[in-house]
Amino acid sequence: MVGFVRGVFAVARALGPERSGAVGAALARTIGPLLPAHKTALANIRAVYPDKSDAEVRAIARGAWDNLGRTGGEYPHLGRLFDFDPDSTVPGRTEVDGIEHFLSLRDDGKPGIIFSAHLANWELPAICAARFGLDATAVFRAPNDPAIARVLHEIRSETMGGLEAARQGAAFAMQGALEKGGHLGMLIDQHFTRGVLVNFMGRPALVNPILGKFARRFDCPVHGVRVIRLPNHRFRLQLTPPLDLPRDADGQIDVQGAMQAMTSVVEGWVRENPEQWLWMHRRWRVPAQGKVSSP
Repeated sequence: MVGFVRGVFAVARALGPERSGAVGAALARTIGPLLPAHKTALANIRAVYPDKSDAEVRAIARGAWDNLGRTGGEYPHLGRLFDFDPDSTVPGRTEVDGIEHFLSLRDDGKPGIIFSAHLANWELPAICAARFGLDATAVFRAPNDPAIARVLHEIRSETMGGLEAARQGAAFAMQGALEKGGHLGMLIDQHFTRGVLVNFMGRPALVNPILGKFARRFDCPVHGVRVIRLPNHRFRLQLTPPLDLPRDADGQIDVQGAMQAMTSVVEGWVRENPEQWLWMHRRWRVPAQGKVSSP
């Protein structure tokens, strides 16, 4: 199976990033609507955008499949996709808005936290951190298929800095990275059964509280980073300034409030480019009694 996956990636490499991305997008647009996950996507979009027409809802879903397939097709080319050079006068495939925040994080001598979401090609921020010397550990969820997981890990290892799989005991490794003055990057836009309740897109959702807990423990800067897919096979990375997180009566960062603040940033990103987000995920799985007020 590993050999087959390597073969598929070899074909994608031969096609180049633009054509392999286009092939992946075409396949996903064709096959995606036939899968059960498409019903999940449509239901999620309708719930978030009740005033949109059926045609508009389906267009967002098609865009989401296109983005997912395109991202898959781009995997063998991750190193080539990120070509940002602040000293170059010629635009590359990738531009970075907020590079000064990356450099500040790198040079301030403090630990730091960076949250992100499954938008556009969400792998690029970790590559940016590695290219500019930011000591960062990216937390990722390995694919269920061992062959795909192995090949993706090889690709990530070639282009990114520290990597930590989301697994039992990962929290200790994540804490260790921060204790050494490093930085932790993590996607926060998926359901977490034992999470804290937040308002996401006007609906209650459960989010992993670990970044809020680390922010409270280390009282370190917390930034958000997103990727926007631009026309002509280009990308823009945007790193926010540090968030001003809510604190409790003792002056310590409030974990639930911190996760709500981060989630609200993600919501703004998704609403700006809804067709570039992963709507197929069952994000809103909250028990009937779960309630959360609007922020």
